[in-house]
Amino acid sequence: MTLTHTPAPTNTPLNRLFAPTSIAVVGASASPGKLGSVMLDAINRGSDGTVTAYGINPKGAGDGFHVSLAAATEAHGAPIDLAVLCIPAAATPAALREAADCGVGAALICSGGFAEAGPDGIALQNQLADITAETGIRLLGPNTSGFFRPGNTTVSFVPTVEHINRGTVAVVAASGGMNHALSFLLSEQGVGVGLGVGLGNSVDVTSVDVLEYLSEDPTVTAIALHVESVDDGQALLAAVRKVTAEKPIVAIVVGRSDVSAFSESHTGALATSWKTTRALLAEAGAVVVDSERQLVDALAVLSRTRLPAAPAPGIGLVTAQAGPGLMILDELLAQDVQVPTLTGSTQAGLSELLPPLTFQANPVDTGRPGTTFGNVLATTAADPGIDALAVYALAEPDAIDLAAAVRESEVHTDVPVVLGIGGPAEAVGKTFASAAEIGVPVLPSPTALATGISALVHDARSRFLRAADPRPTATVTAPALSLPVDEAAAKDLLDALGIATPQRRVCADRAAAHQALTELTLPVAVKILDATVVHKTEIGGVHLGIRTAEDLDLALDALDAIGAPAYLVETMATSGVDLFLGARRDPVFGPIVVAGLGGTAAEAIGDVAIRSHHLTHAAAAAMLDDLQCAPLLDGWRGGPVLNRDEFAHLAVTVAGYLAAHPEISDIEINPLRLTPTGLTALDAVILPAPNRPTALEGELQ
Repeated sequence: MTLTHTPAPTNTPLNRLFAPTSIAVVGASASPGKLGSVMLDAINRGSDGTVTAYGINPKGAGDGFHVSLAAATEAHGAPIDLAVLCIPAAATPAALREAADCGVGAALICSGGFAEAGPDGIALQNQLADITAETGIRLLGPNTSGFFRPGNTTVSFVPTVEHINRGTVAVVAASGGMNHALSFLLSEQGVGVGLGVGLGNSVDVTSVDVLEYLSEDPTVTAIALHVESVDDGQALLAAVRKVTAEKPIVAIVVGRSDVSAFSESHTGALATSWKTTRALLAEAGAVVVDSERQLVDALAVLSRTRLPAAPAPGIGLVTAQAGPGLMILDELLAQDVQVPTLTGSTQAGLSELLPPLTFQANPVDTGRPGTTFGNVLATTAADPGIDALAVYALAEPDAIDLAAAVRESEVHTDVPVVLGIGGPAEAVGKTFASAAEIGVPVLPSPTALATGISALVHDARSRFLRAADPRPTATVTAPALSLPVDEAAAKDLLDALGIATPQRRVCADRAAAHQALTELTLPVAVKILDATVVHKTEIGGVHLGIRTAEDLDLALDALDAIGAPAYLVETMATSGVDLFLGARRDPVFGPIVVAGLGGTAAEAIGDVAIRSHHLTHAAAAAMLDDLQCAPLLDGWRGGPVLNRDEFAHLAVTVAGYLAAHPEISDIEINPLRLTPTGLTALDAVILPAPNRPTALEGELQ
């Protein structure tokens, strides 16, 4: 595939930053090795001839240098697009103000010494923020190595940028160092980079701004997103949703070991910032990976091809060697990728092309590849259950040319095809080049091929779930809430929301508790009823299996000993699988939904799925499939089977209620027991948000 230069988007707020025709480097000098000199040299060497560069130095330094931005602007005859500030932090606010006064459209600050350096640096960074807000000048950084468009414009002081090949992937990285690291890896893989951006401290230009800019950039087919922290989670998710409707995003999130401050509820303890960010980016449409190697493999595929939105695309796996095929299959199945058995007619067709001892049901094992290989690909791809092909072979130039087999069979015009090939560089280089000419991605190992195919499938599945009918919940009249509420009042709310709870009695004294024992189906649970107690079991506030008056008195004695102001007596549910469903107001992303294996060990197990309050009914129905414990919900060893639609209704309802009521910070149902008759909320907690109203009455939307 030959790349031709296509202009960057025009008439966008960031065009003067990322597609400048004039650049001034403030702090440039004729002395080699200094940051300003290195940057000016990089701009001059990395330009395709469409950029005019000026050095700004109060002492002047010869041709191309000016004593001020004002002088350079006069010489240029028009306002300069971009000012690159390579000066000490303390001098930067004044230089930024001067740039704005001269009509400069954007600025890039390379120097550090701002928020990352402590109180004095924070004060300097706040000055930069004030200037951008007042003047409208766009600012990348500070504390960034810059950006680059290989083959067009280089505004980076890293000298080896010139070795990055031009391509169609954009890199948006929190760190300038990671921008370069990922871009080098992409280039080595033969993918290439269209735009690489290191955000630095993101005083003004954020990942959201760059994603929105890239959504309009015709030179970019896919985006690598590197995330370290998120300030405005809802804006980021909205940008990801917008972009991924048109082009794929592959994201890597730093912070696996970061644990958010412990919340009173299980929901807060389970939804760490790293887990939440990854889950919500995936829900919004990004393909989330664990390593930079996976990111490159995913983008090698998604930058060249994309599946239509579908709930479960089927993959046909054709391999010339059984061992690598088994490794690919194992990884695909672990990633919940469907590798369906081929139809009888497809297998019959393959049997005429392949030796009789090879496996032909999918994966299709060809043995040593031969002249029929292209026909094998076409026959497999024609199966009605196959939406894309994964093909792997070791390099055997005397036996098969993989790219030629794809091209001559024209199978890539019917379904996406991803090739994997193993061998030394001199043996596989021709395949990589030939496949690129027809837009077919090639990956260098079995695991890499599985990663690329998984990315292809997850991208298609995510778009399908986002497009599904959201099925809004019906309007329900809610009881009045006077926050904080105890378990009984919380369950009254769940009843109003259409969520099943056990029969129960609120008992102000022992006589009422004994009366309840005669009215409810036995056995019963007896609990402390106190809105200030969240984790009742930890203080001995729950007693189960109560059948007799004597059992009840012993339980009440224990509750009195811990100062129970009242008792809750309720019928015990039948045995089943205990789940957890919570909604909380995340400080970065707003209302989120968390679900997983429940009970008292929920935090220790940590097997959770997380979604935003925007989740559709279809997405809610599928979210528990993320869990390692998912097989327990499908009738494991004769157990109950979860009705996914019932769970989806609960999740969407709870999420919608929390989103509509800012006076509540958390709604938690734990356990939410799956029984043969459906889901029942055995315990419920509602926590007030800070500075909340004291009461609530209204309707649920």
